[in-house]
Amino acid sequence: MTCKGICVRYKAQKPVGTGRYASGQRRCQICEIFIKWEGLWCPCCGYRLRTKPRNLKYKAKLRARVEADSIEAKAFAEIQSETPEVIMVKTKSKAKTAKVAKAPKVAKAPKVAKAPKVAKAPKVAKIKAEPISEIESIAIKA
Repeated sequence: MTCKGICVRYKAQKPVGTGRYASGQRRCQICEIFIKWEGLWCPCCGYRLRTKPRNLKYKAKLRARVEADSIEAKAFAEIQSETPEVIMVKTKSKAKTAKVAKAPKVAKAPKVAKAPKVAKAPKVAKIKAEPISEIESIAIKA
């Protein structure tokens, strides 16, 4: 398989402040470029694209970046769920006033009881086997 030049259309610019793999870019080893492509295979040569770095140092950087992004996303989701909703209510004077509804409290998960300890099976005594030569001599005599 060789590069046919199709990959140049999908060539990706180096992102500022983040890594190439963290921003979703993939690398083709045959075409020797980073491309912005959603598939697993290069659109040009059909070779498998790399989605993670090979270097140990950059693997650790990517892992830390992904963990930080997931923590940030969880915090953002919690903030979104805690924001109070504004409800418009009509009063007798037909003027609209805003009331703030509190977010419902989330119940904690019930505690799970620990499994009871299981008694170990008693040890079985080992039986010594007779040597094969004695067994054969007994079978021949009988």
